[in-house]
Amino acid sequence: MHLRTRLAIQVLLFALPLILCAQRLVPPIENFRPFQYGAASKNWDISSNSEGEIFIANNSGLLHYDGESWNLNKLPNSTIIRSVATQGDKIFTGSYEEFGFWEKGLTGELEYTSLTHLIQNHTFTSEEFWEILPMEDRIAFRSFSTVYYYKDEKITVIELPFFVSDIIEYEGRLLIASSYSGLYELAEDKAVAIDTGSAWENTTITDMAVTPSGLMLGTKLRGCFLLQGEKLVPWNSSISSSLKTHQLNKMITLENGNMIFGTIKNGVYLYDWQKDRYTEINKEAGLQNNTILGLLQFQDQLWVGEDIGVDRIHLDSPLLFYTDTSGALGSVYDVAQYDSTLYLGSNTGVFYFEQDKLKFIEGSQGHVWDLQQVEDELLSGHNMGTFLVAPASFINISKITGGYKMIRIPERVESFLQGTYTGLAYFEKNENDGWQVKQIQGIDFPVRYLCFEDEFTLWVAHAYKGIYRVKLDKTFSKVLSLQGIDKEELPHQYNVKLYNIKNQIVLQSKGNWYKYEPIAGKITEFEQFKPYNGHNLLYQEGDAYWFSQHETGARVTYTNLDTIAMLLDYGPLVRRLVPDAEKMVRKNDSVYLLTLTDGFAELNLEKMISGIGAYSVPVPALSAIRDRNGSLSVRETSWNLSYKSSREIRLHVAAPGTLKADYTYDLQGPSAQEGKVSDGQITLQNLAHGDYRLSVRTLGLANQVSEPLWLSFSISPPWYLSWWGYLLYFMVLLLIIFTVRRYNRFKLDKKHRLLKDRMQREQEKIRALEEKDKLAEEVKIKQKELARTTMNVAKKNKLILELKNLLYMNKGKFDNQQRYRSYMKKLDSAINDDEDWQRFEVNFKELHNDFFEMLLSRYPNLTPKDLKLCAYLKMNLSTKEIAPLMGITIRGVEIHRYRLRKKLNLDSQVNISNFLITLK
Repeated sequence: MHLRTRLAIQVLLFALPLILCAQRLVPPIENFRPFQYGAASKNWDISSNSEGEIFIANNSGLLHYDGESWNLNKLPNSTIIRSVATQGDKIFTGSYEEFGFWEKGLTGELEYTSLTHLIQNHTFTSEEFWEILPMEDRIAFRSFSTVYYYKDEKITVIELPFFVSDIIEYEGRLLIASSYSGLYELAEDKAVAIDTGSAWENTTITDMAVTPSGLMLGTKLRGCFLLQGEKLVPWNSSISSSLKTHQLNKMITLENGNMIFGTIKNGVYLYDWQKDRYTEINKEAGLQNNTILGLLQFQDQLWVGEDIGVDRIHLDSPLLFYTDTSGALGSVYDVAQYDSTLYLGSNTGVFYFEQDKLKFIEGSQGHVWDLQQVEDELLSGHNMGTFLVAPASFINISKITGGYKMIRIPERVESFLQGTYTGLAYFEKNENDGWQVKQIQGIDFPVRYLCFEDEFTLWVAHAYKGIYRVKLDKTFSKVLSLQGIDKEELPHQYNVKLYNIKNQIVLQSKGNWYKYEPIAGKITEFEQFKPYNGHNLLYQEGDAYWFSQHETGARVTYTNLDTIAMLLDYGPLVRRLVPDAEKMVRKNDSVYLLTLTDGFAELNLEKMISGIGAYSVPVPALSAIRDRNGSLSVRETSWNLSYKSSREIRLHVAAPGTLKADYTYDLQGPSAQEGKVSDGQITLQNLAHGDYRLSVRTLGLANQVSEPLWLSFSISPPWYLSWWGYLLYFMVLLLIIFTVRRYNRFKLDKKHRLLKDRMQREQEKIRALEEKDKLAEEVKIKQKELARTTMNVAKKNKLILELKNLLYMNKGKFDNQQRYRSYMKKLDSAINDDEDWQRFEVNFKELHNDFFEMLLSRYPNLTPKDLKLCAYLKMNLSTKEIAPLMGITIRGVEIHRYRLRKKLNLDSQVNISNFLITLK
């Protein structure tokens, strides 16, 4: 880096004390930004009901905060709401040419009712209603020119001839402040001027408040005035000049008599009336904006409506903050009280307070890890070594870099060991009150955590490689042994932390707590700290332990591991603790300091404990309940739900008025369950049907719980378990019985029909067999008859042929040849008798129907003689038997058979008789 650049940086750093602000310890401030509450940035007025629900007049509409969630409610004409006030269950708001009230509907949502329709014989003249004043029997709405009374559903209009800037009820009178013209009393609906004796020509009255000393009038640039009798006198106090300079806009009197002033230019002033002392809280101290538009106190909370955003300040908090908004201080790693001076060690150097002014110690620039008083000196562990600290000096006593932590060696008064970037360093006070420092040989890795087991045995933590048990020689010059811890004993070796708690070596690894058992020589779980797994140990003293938790809910826990367990449940505190380097330091018997990323916090333990004792945990209120069919009435505590709609039930509960609440719930019924929520959203899913009783409690500090909010609901059984479902089952059962009976009847009838059909078939089969047998018998008879007839014809023809042959052989014996021929002719005629053939043909056709037609259809060239031969062959007659039937010789039959074979196109291998027999 160039020399001039380095010099410029050093000059700038040395000049930091000139620009750092004074030490201001302010109470916790919770910021609600526009994107969080979901509305416009400007918030004009704030009010609350008796339960602590907050209502804010916003540019976008009426903001409602129930302690857990924000809801925006818009007017029908979506105009800006300028004023808000509550009375009973009604929330009155004023807007442009519009005023009315909101009430919670059945489902918990706000519903608006306009009142302007009640105004008779009056026309608005571009009026906006900037103030609403609830009175004993009526409500007053104020614009810049008119006051409207609302009572018994009637509106009374009081027009005023001057500019109205504020109204207030004081000692039974309604007083009206007018910018530039003074103070008036409204009597019998007329404004009567009060002679206050002040000149108001150039004075703008911005607000009025009732104080312990009477009525106070706040002006824009002239400070405040007190009404004493009928006269206004200037109020001179320590805060007056600041109010004049920063333009007073709003003021309220707190319940304890103190006052809050809101300004246009410099935020809020908390004024102690008794001590005439004030605390300034502005953007530099944590507000979102310095322009204050609305103020409200509810219990120990101060709500601030600003030009940009909403803030909540915990007025009586045991926790106070110092915040460096310039960024020059950086993250604070340690604090120390030395010689009545508070020192801060940060990543930019060492700072101290002198007359409440933060100053930088010249030459200390760099990262400071440790500040502690050793004997009568203040030492600083610095990334450049170890230094002796004084307001005007920063003297190096060790050049060993990175002084993490220094602890006293047991049994030795003036000997110390320090963990450094490069191992261990030994410190000892010499006779001249100087420091003798040496590097211990044998260990060369960074040691951030260390604690002694005995005088020459200590445990050290490596940032990445776990922990080691170190044995040192008696001169503290070198390491005799370096024993690592097995991963089986300590599974996670990264970023292990070491503590000496009541002479026990205690380790924290990945959020879990362990301890070293010296007798067994092994590491076991630390049962006493088991409920605080996931917590970091901030501070330990005697039986008191302070734990911080980041991941599962930002909180600090104070406990004695037995009966006391108090929560400091303030998210901005834990979110501002230095990650993995959070630290708490005791300032005195009751006050503790915590290091933050941008300053420090001061905690008054005694005040916190007394506050918890006086704190009554409020019973949660039901804000909304929804099932799958939509929103249900929050005015009831018992509901009947259908099974389908109850598959998901969402309840929103809140404890208005609490800073931050957790809730426990216990569901009793068929699907019993219990749980804890931090956002007020309780979701119950897939519950069995039946009757349920739900208790919800608010969880407070020190594990305090409120009385329960009892809710009950019944889930109807699903349709398949309802009465009509059972009726349907009965009908289905009847249908099944009827169907089964009908089916069985059908099966029986079918079986009967089948049996009947089978019997019929069997009978028909029997009849068919009988008929077949009968026909076969008839065929057989006919075959016999045909055969007999054929044989008779054959015998007859054979006889005739024999006779013919005999005549032929005796031909010469006939004298008359004519007679011979006549005999031969008669014999031929007898052989070729057509009657014989016709009888044969009739009988043959009865047995072989359509045989001749089939032959002729296939072989149309067959002659009648061929058909005869075919018929005889089908009867399986031999050639010898056929010859007489046809009246020819055996040779003639064979020749005829040969010719027939040709006509039938039969191969010589085919038997012609078999062919004709099988022909179909």
